[in-house]
Amino acid sequence: MTGGVLNGSASPGDATASGAQNNAAPVSAAPVSAAPRDGASRGARTASEREWARVRGELRRRRFELALTAAQEYPAASRVAGTPLLAAPRWIPPRPLPLADVAIDLDPGTPAPTESRPGPVTGRGPSGEGVRPLRADGRRYEAYTAVMAELDRPAVFADLPTYRLREADLSLPGGRGRLAFGLGSYFDAIDVGEACAHEFAARELGARPDTGGSPAATADELPLRRAVGEPWDLLRRPANLAISTLTIRLDRSADRTPGSSTSSSILLHRRDPAKVGHAGGLLQVVPAGIFQPSGPADWNVRNDFDLWRCITREYSEELLGTAEEYGSDQRPIAYDAWPFAAELTRATRSGDVRVSVLGLGVDPLTFATDLLVVAVFEAPVFDTLFAGLVTLNSEGTVLAGVPFTAAGVERLVGQERVQAAGAALIALAWQHRDELLA
Repeated sequence: MTGGVLNGSASPGDATASGAQNNAAPVSAAPVSAAPRDGASRGARTASEREWARVRGELRRRRFELALTAAQEYPAASRVAGTPLLAAPRWIPPRPLPLADVAIDLDPGTPAPTESRPGPVTGRGPSGEGVRPLRADGRRYEAYTAVMAELDRPAVFADLPTYRLREADLSLPGGRGRLAFGLGSYFDAIDVGEACAHEFAARELGARPDTGGSPAATADELPLRRAVGEPWDLLRRPANLAISTLTIRLDRSADRTPGSSTSSSILLHRRDPAKVGHAGGLLQVVPAGIFQPSGPADWNVRNDFDLWRCITREYSEELLGTAEEYGSDQRPIAYDAWPFAAELTRATRSGDVRVSVLGLGVDPLTFATDLLVVAVFEAPVFDTLFAGLVTLNSEGTVLAGVPFTAAGVERLVGQERVQAAGAALIALAWQHRDELLA
């Protein structure tokens, strides 16, 4: 789910925003347009809109390859475990951190812009004009999400509140971490991240940016990406946090002879590009979802501000196929009274489910920011909790029983079209397998 608060100050040309079988996972948003995915009829589109749609189509088709190319724009030392995912130096802890040892803070206020730090880029100003086409009446679309809603609207696309990441340190003394948040909205991040991906795709395709004839903007092929600057600068752009969880089913009764591939397996999610606005067509770990309140009512902001509660909802939605309808428009979710949540939490307390944080990273193409989490389930507990494991959900297909072996990891990280965060998480989990699977 997603949504946020708007604030109006300026940064270089931008207003600021504040604030055992096959299965799949969902991403959320609130309807912004009744337009079909193909938008208005092709004949009614402007030349500017047609060019936008062409580049957008190539972005969807070539997202994986474009991410690999985009990663080359940044220092090799910033890449996580040899994957395209990028990270700041203190974002990858030397050892897995228990989820409970990562403190989170929420300040609903927005820091006032200063001369040295004018506020986050929003994609709505001059630096983003090249990825916002002209309408038939000559007006430019006001935001990248507005163009998507009209010309390329995914099946799941809504603007709901989010917790916006502002500070992160996962390498504190004593093996602890801290994440600091404000409030934001889902579309805030899409208006910058997907817009930057579109801009990058246009450059790679040799497409000329539609800047309305501005020579300064045309001379710089990536003005929006340059305005964002370093991807790990969390105050320079709206940074919504996704929690990506690698689910490992550990079967201690399986044959562990050399070469055995049956003792542990993972689940993956093939994201359907017709259903989602981000990372369609790629494989990802499951569950994965934006850290956000369950709904826009004020009482949800504090009640849902908990990493484990967010992960719990995603497990229910993506592995069991439940709807994102918790009645939280009427009252806060009573997690202790929700049988699935209570059972899952009991399993973590007994040690039958162990949840660890392996790091934090940024996608080099879209700047999507993911907390890298691994959850190891003892097989009997997994099989009980997910007896109703689905094969399809609102965002794609869930793939269960994927071997967690050296060969499997090498294939996924080195050959398959896996989202950068998923590839890094799988690689890190393999590096720490002795500790995680003990």
